[in-house]
Amino acid sequence: MSVPFSAASNAYASATKLMDHAAKSAPSMGMDDTTGGQDFSKLVADSMGSVLETGRATDQKAMDLVDGKASVVDVVTAISETEVALETMVTIRDRVISAYEEIMRMPI
Repeated sequence: MSVPFSAASNAYASATKLMDHAAKSAPSMGMDDTTGGQDFSKLVADSMGSVLETGRATDQKAMDLVDGKASVVDVVTAISETEVALETMVTIRDRVISAYEEIMRMPI
């Protein structure tokens, strides 16, 4: 399956905008005082940030390749790491949606 570069670039830009918006609008996220555990929204935001940073690093490596500062192997490795991170995020999203749908099917 081949994805056009522009589609991947647009998806990456959209994800970046969403993360920037979420970071600005989210009130103090961190430790949950009631359970002592990490807040779920903070966990998700950190994971998204990690994926975005991986994407940014891959973009930089690609630009370095164009400038002659990086090797093709480095760029291919970075792209593979980004692909794995995105696939993981999509899998988690799918499972969260599935859990939500299951909860909505529960009788009250």
